[in-house]
Amino acid sequence: MSNTTMWLVIGFCAQAMFSARFLVQWIATERAKKSVVPMAFWYLSVSGGALLLLYAIHRSDPVFIVGQAAGLFVYLRNIYIIKVQHHPELAE
Repeated sequence: MSNTTMWLVIGFCAQAMFSARFLVQWIATERAKKSVVPMAFWYLSVSGGALLLLYAIHRSDPVFIVGQAAGLFVYLRNIYIIKVQHHPELAE
């Protein structure tokens, strides 16, 4: 597999993972009959966002890099806030 093909595979896998988070959120909301954002949504956001950031760095695309880096900060912050809500001792 060529280097270019490998990066395209990484890019498409990352995009699929990032997009899957919406399916996860939709299914959780339908099951609960109210708007729900499960932890899987945030973990898929971080995983897909991190891989997309690597892909953007590989492509040397500054717009894509800034967008994905900013998103990763938000996703990680949400995970931290949720963890602290369930385990307040983590904030100390």
